[in-house]
Amino acid sequence: MMTAFNSFLKTSTTVHWPFSPMDYLIDRSQRTILFWDVLRKRGNNYLAHLKAGQPPVLVFDYEMVLDGRTFEQPVNYSLIRILDRRSQNNKPVEQSERRLTLQNKMTGSIQAIRPIVIIDPRAGHGPGIGGSKLNSQIGVAIDYGHPVYFVMFYVDPEPRQTIADVHAAEIRFLEEVAKRHPDAPRPAVIGNCQAGWAAALIGADRPDVTGPMVFNGSPLSYWGGVEGANPMRYKGGLCGGVWLTSLWSDLGKGQFDGANLVAGFEDLNPANTYWKKLYHLFYNIDTEEKRFLEFEKWWGGFFKMNTEEIHFIVDSLFVGNELEQGVLHLDEEKVINLKNFKDPIIVFASGGDNITPPPQALNWIKKVYGSVDEIKSHGQVIVYMVHEKVGHLGIFVSGKVARKEHRGIIGSVDMLDYLSPGLYEMVVEGNPSQPWLDDYEVHFEPRTMEDILELDDGLMDEEAFYPANTISRINDAMYRIFLRPWIRASISDKTAEAIRQMHPLRIERYIFSDLNPMLPPVKLWADLVKRYRLPIAKESPFLTMENVFSESMQISLNYYRDMRDLSLIH
Repeated sequence: MMTAFNSFLKTSTTVHWPFSPMDYLIDRSQRTILFWDVLRKRGNNYLAHLKAGQPPVLVFDYEMVLDGRTFEQPVNYSLIRILDRRSQNNKPVEQSERRLTLQNKMTGSIQAIRPIVIIDPRAGHGPGIGGSKLNSQIGVAIDYGHPVYFVMFYVDPEPRQTIADVHAAEIRFLEEVAKRHPDAPRPAVIGNCQAGWAAALIGADRPDVTGPMVFNGSPLSYWGGVEGANPMRYKGGLCGGVWLTSLWSDLGKGQFDGANLVAGFEDLNPANTYWKKLYHLFYNIDTEEKRFLEFEKWWGGFFKMNTEEIHFIVDSLFVGNELEQGVLHLDEEKVINLKNFKDPIIVFASGGDNITPPPQALNWIKKVYGSVDEIKSHGQVIVYMVHEKVGHLGIFVSGKVARKEHRGIIGSVDMLDYLSPGLYEMVVEGNPSQPWLDDYEVHFEPRTMEDILELDDGLMDEEAFYPANTISRINDAMYRIFLRPWIRASISDKTAEAIRQMHPLRIERYIFSDLNPMLPPVKLWADLVKRYRLPIAKESPFLTMENVFSESMQISLNYYRDMRDLSLIH
């Protein structure tokens, strides 16, 4: 019967013109079945990841070094060491046999290679995106022979855990790395997204434990942005400020659900969220399954924060913008000043980043130092690099960015000590001498503060955020006095968990999984389709019409986004 069915499919496509409607109908039907099967697998992967405790999505083996949950003041962070995939007999290859640093090449001496510590963002998702593929930040660092450490975290924060506790734990991690490599320079620290400001807190508070620091897509100037292009910075103020964070934390019984942060990111680009990424999977269903499922495993891993943690982040950083102003109180006795940096800094931003646009990543340099002469007077080296178009996540997950920009950054870590104090732009250009080498040309161009300010449209628009900050704190105080007692009294542990489980981002994964009794037959159909797959030629006019319709949907959703954002701004 299967043979007859296969014969029918083949003969049914033999028609009298080159592109048959039947070809397209068969292909589209098959793609539809395969598409729903991939969504079913996404849901099943989500459930399996939950059952496993949501470990990091690293593709590298690792060993535990320090578990922050065992500290005197426990935190849900741990330090792990990445095991080199090229190790021999489970013993790492001697670093001195793999690569000499620039200093070693210049002096002819043998010196232990600098360790690198990579910190991933705790912004709703779980850890591991910095090493979710071989061609990644971790992979590049290993290729250069650096001992690589990774700061990971767990789903649930420890009771009464604060940002100050996490800060102290990360300092202890760096001290442990230095202790393990006593003959090497101090560890370089790479912070991705929100982990960038966490790394900046360490560098400004304890410059004695850090070497060069890299901030990738990291917000440090939270009020910065181009008018009409970066509406995310307005949303908190227009919603009344930090009181909503307090509300969601109370509805979570003292824990803030990371799914709310992820939903906020998705809301920035509805065309991509509701159409583009799904249609890309549908259109390329024969080749995109693996990539889609790997990314969704990380994107759908929702992690929590304590009320005190998320309140500090939103109130003191995003709404209060206290870090660049030098008035950030990490605790009652400790004030963070970014002028305390001692080692070189690299800031990597992108013009295509709508979450951390270049002004938010770079304006702090102007705000903190004022002039290049001031940077020089502090003996500081600051290097920045701005990609033209890659999106926020592409800064961390793009293979092309890893091969070019991150290889340039990590390959230059030891070179920065030989730059004179000042402000520079890192330029990575040229073509590799061999396709597999990725040996781009890297050089540093002196820059002025005006070069940074050209990425913004002026600083005057930030004046409106001062009253917004005041209103935010008034609203939060009113909420705490009049509403919080009633809400906390009405929320039990079971109610809080029910609210979390009813989040739309979780519901869509439950519905499209084997928990849904309607979906298991999809697997059988998908297996059958794969055996008798008849993809249509890409030149088909019917496929062209499908693409035209898809583009029109994206245009419509983008128009909705632009109108919505303009209403927020004006």
